[in-house]
Amino acid sequence: MSISLSNVTKSFGSDRVVDGVTLQIAGGEFFVVLGPSGCGKTTLLRLIAGLEAADGGDIVLANKRVAGEHLHVAPEDRNVGFVFQSYALWPHMTVAENVAFPLQAGSAGKSEIQETVRTCLRTVELSELADRKPAQLSGGQRQRVALARCLAQRAGIILMDEPLANLDPHLRTAMEEELARFHAATGATTLYITHDQREAMALADRLAVMWEGRILQVAAPDEIYRRPVNERVARFIGRSAIVDGEVLNTDDGDCRFLIGETEISAKCAAGTGPGKARIMLRPEDLSHGQSDNAIPAAIQAVAYRGGFWEAVANVESVDVPLIVNLPAKPAIGDHVPIVVNAAWVLPQI
Repeated sequence: MSISLSNVTKSFGSDRVVDGVTLQIAGGEFFVVLGPSGCGKTTLLRLIAGLEAADGGDIVLANKRVAGEHLHVAPEDRNVGFVFQSYALWPHMTVAENVAFPLQAGSAGKSEIQETVRTCLRTVELSELADRKPAQLSGGQRQRVALARCLAQRAGIILMDEPLANLDPHLRTAMEEELARFHAATGATTLYITHDQREAMALADRLAVMWEGRILQVAAPDEIYRRPVNERVARFIGRSAIVDGEVLNTDDGDCRFLIGETEISAKCAAGTGPGKARIMLRPEDLSHGQSDNAIPAAIQAVAYRGGFWEAVANVESVDVPLIVNLPAKPAIGDHVPIVVNAAWVLPQI
């Protein structure tokens, strides 16, 4: 089931929380909306679910228009499952009863409900905990109950509101794997929101970066990481130094870029022309070594990151420090040559 948003807006008072959002999400896709707290992610999800009414724009789910001018289809008629950050489980019900709850409002018989619950609990590997109450479960197990409940609804679209936010950090990787497995098993279209970029990169087929109610970029995670469309996305995703310089010439996505007096090779977007520009340098794209285009730098700070040393280096011709990953610990004040192995010229908007 596809999701289509066209110029969707929502304001609370004078605060426009969702500001002209347009998105096309394919059926079966795992789509992540990533952005800082307060950027409008949860409101966007609630608009799709029907828990909030849009002020403007259209929402189409599985080719059925559910929101638009003079139209607001009720949440229960949208065939959408919602996994809340709190999981929203009934504390007085058992695991099996929580999963059965949405089915009991329909026309299914008792035996059909019982079989569906058994199948869904088996899918999320909770069959042995069917008779427990939510208070007797771990955070990860409660999340799986919420997923099983979505599965029982046979929802074609599943909306997830930061479902890992309440889990301990050591559980998150395991639950990311669980979510990926759940998505593969159901084939449902999944729209997932988070402020955690590592989580977003790990899960998404495609990713949208949201900021102050607007969508800044939509692409595959690696595309957004390697080729951000502007400086705001570049600074929000990963670590980098954004440096002033000059594009000397371009050739089908490749260009020569001048940093101070050092000329380097870089990638650039179509339409990039010669002139002043900003360039993104990721730590993993810099190395320590002798080269004709090495940039002299002085180590300002250093921290161990597990397997490598992350160094902050001052460069005389650059107005911001560079971040470079080194195999051995340098001393503060060491002078090292830094080689730029890859770089991205930010599009000239």
